[in-house]
Amino acid sequence: MKIKVKTKEHAKETVKINTDYIQLQSFLKFKGISETGGQAKEFIQDGIIRVNGEICTARGKKLRSGDTVTAFGTDYQIINEG
Repeated sequence: MKIKVKTKEHAKETVKINTDYIQLQSFLKFKGISETGGQAKEFIQDGIIRVNGEICTARGKKLRSGDTVTAFGTDYQIINEG
């Protein structure tokens, strides 16, 4: 018996920043993905957050223009406006 699995396409969103970088935990709070720094820390440590397709467990990870953060079915593309 063959089983076909369909994966749902991730929603995509562009996030504009006007600094050289933003730290991952700050980004999660900025976008409303987490309500507090503590919650952001939990999401990161639990391996829920991906940066450029890889699980990232570093809260202080610097996100720069061109990076993609994936959280809860949404891909966030970072773009530097500054």
